[in-house]
Amino acid sequence: MTQRIAHRVVLKNGIVVVAVENPTADIMTARLFVKAGSRCERPDRAGISHLLAAVMTKGTDGLSSMEIAERVESVGASLGAETTSDYFLMSLKTVSADFEDVLSLAGQLLRSPSFPEAEVELEQRSTLQAIRSQKEQPFSMAFSRLREAMYGDRPYARSTLGTEATVASLTRADLLQFHRTYFRPDNLVVSLAGCWDLEAAVAAIERTFGDWEIPDNPIPALDLAPITSRPQITGLPQDTQQSIVMLGYLVPSVLAKSDERVSSEYATLKLLNTYLGNGLSSRLFVELREKRGLAYDVSAFYPTRIDTSQFVVYMGTAPQNTAVAIEGLRVEVERLTALLLTEEELQTAKNKLLGQYALGKQTNSQIAQVLGWYETIGLGIEFDEQFPEAIAAVTAETARRVASRYFIEPYICVVGPASAIGGILPSAVC
Repeated sequence: MTQRIAHRVVLKNGIVVVAVENPTADIMTARLFVKAGSRCERPDRAGISHLLAAVMTKGTDGLSSMEIAERVESVGASLGAETTSDYFLMSLKTVSADFEDVLSLAGQLLRSPSFPEAEVELEQRSTLQAIRSQKEQPFSMAFSRLREAMYGDRPYARSTLGTEATVASLTRADLLQFHRTYFRPDNLVVSLAGCWDLEAAVAAIERTFGDWEIPDNPIPALDLAPITSRPQITGLPQDTQQSIVMLGYLVPSVLAKSDERVSSEYATLKLLNTYLGNGLSSRLFVELREKRGLAYDVSAFYPTRIDTSQFVVYMGTAPQNTAVAIEGLRVEVERLTALLLTEEELQTAKNKLLGQYALGKQTNSQIAQVLGWYETIGLGIEFDEQFPEAIAAVTAETARRVASRYFIEPYICVVGPASAIGGILPSAVC
């Protein structure tokens, strides 16, 4: 396979351009990252970045929502926006001949959205319905309660959708203020992948964004209070067919706090996550579902985050097995603090993780997403090569040492029938 070389260029107005030439198909993909996700929201404005993303493509000063849709669909392109905890993202894909026209449209939307009042109200209603729908989903409620217990008042405790109260109170003026604050050239990463060469791609970005000036005011610094919560058991009685059991452990950000650019523990935790909960051959699936028949669903996840992240294992189980499920999950996680993984276990997890990593970078969209994401969260595009090397270097002793540091006492959340959780949470049901 031909090695695809990523190039990084910084424009005069601070825009970072990441470009990869991939001539295998006549397609161009762009990912426009703004370093402003829900972690930048005030508590009383929770959900504003999600609402902004939903309305961003619905109008500019010169184009209506319908006119924007017609311009995109008439050439078979795609254009959309979304938000996450750590960034806002506008995505586009088109054939090469139409790329600059669609990029120009994306530039208008990114720089000068009109946020029509009717569209704002429509998306508010849609978001409120989504929030209410989440309350009917046991998994979503368990994860919400777990985040709140772990993060307290910090942004990662909140859903990117916000709450019913905060979303209902948002106004068009709030959206405009958030946009003026964070949508600026020195807070933007543009990641491109496709059949244009670097010079042509950068020139197209210059024509679209080159006259965008950096405001005089600085980007607001994000001052997050230290996490002060302590591991606890929380629960929520719901009339459900199963209990959802979640155990969470606070673990490091992907970013190192020393001179290293990347946390040395990040790769180890990603590997442990793969070993425990990735797929039908994972430790949790084999031990707790196949051998013991405890689980309807069982897995683990460790999201990559700019700030302190969380390592979560979870299970859906029959209500009468709730207490046994908690014990089973704890035993499997805490086993990693006492026993060394065998060479076969370690190598199998490495092969699985690195294989999935390689398969996740096959299309132009995937390439643009991965490299732009790395640049946006502060890792740099070189992390694409550093990550596989870091995984390969993890030893069984390293895995045990990192597990011993973080897998001590879990935060526990249970959602299920009151009869199943009452004995487990006699005074902690909330």
